[in-house]
Amino acid sequence: MTLNELRYVVAVARERHFGRAAAHCFVSQPSLSVAIKKLEDELGVTLFERLPGHVQPTPVGEQIVEQARRVLSDVETIRALAANATDPLAGPFRLGVIFSIGPYLLPRLIPRLAQSAPRMPLIIEENYTDELGARLQRGELDAVVLSLPYRAPDIDVRPVYREEFVVALPPGHPWTAQARIGPAQLGDENVLLLGPRHCFRDQVLALCPALGHKAGQRLEGGSLETIRYMVASGAGISVLPVGALGESPRDRALLAVRPFRGTAPYRQVALAVRADFYRPQAIELLAGAIAECAPAATGASPALG
Repeated sequence: MTLNELRYVVAVARERHFGRAAAHCFVSQPSLSVAIKKLEDELGVTLFERLPGHVQPTPVGEQIVEQARRVLSDVETIRALAANATDPLAGPFRLGVIFSIGPYLLPRLIPRLAQSAPRMPLIIEENYTDELGARLQRGELDAVVLSLPYRAPDIDVRPVYREEFVVALPPGHPWTAQARIGPAQLGDENVLLLGPRHCFRDQVLALCPALGHKAGQRLEGGSLETIRYMVASGAGISVLPVGALGESPRDRALLAVRPFRGTAPYRQVALAVRADFYRPQAIELLAGAIAECAPAATGASPALG
């Protein structure tokens, strides 16, 4: 039994496909298939059921895959502990970022880390909160940038900055005559939402529960960028975090933006990390750098629950 064989097993379980797993592991599909067959022969069990178009772990395969994940995580910990003894900021850092934060945080974050930790390249994955959280718990990611609330066993969550919400309107919309918009007004308008699984969608629905009554009938976008352009084209209005408005004059000119009446709602952006993570200096540096990337606020307000 080799570490490479365990890596192949975990990759096949994740991809449910030998070809995609082989590409992920940078080996040929025949080599991967032979290695897994060798491991099955050694163990005397079938790890995967071969089905038309995909594979799936057998019941005993599921148990072995989970144990293989733990072994590989422990191996990475051993290597990182050795590297950390000489330079705690050396070696790749596997960072997960949710879809509605990544495109706006990363262009600011990468230059800062390139200066403060030039030997710690980021291996970045964008995904939904639930998927990133599962990968963090399995040891496949070192930390995740997400929006609160978030709770999981043995995961520490550190708030790093808050980001206020504003109303995005197409230029010339009647609401541009108003200085501020009341949350209850949204219920009467065509509000564009992110699709299911996005936590930002849930936060907007919490802001104006009336939007949920016809959520399935509203236009949806796969990203905040798509929604921003749909609003600019006149397809409707939306609620956006201020960081998604863009920084260039050209980006800002696409939309008319109004703050909310009263206290502005916001989301709390946080860094989630395993409680026993072995690179505390890297976490401290990363948290500080993310905090420095906070978009400009428009006023104080209580967070959405």
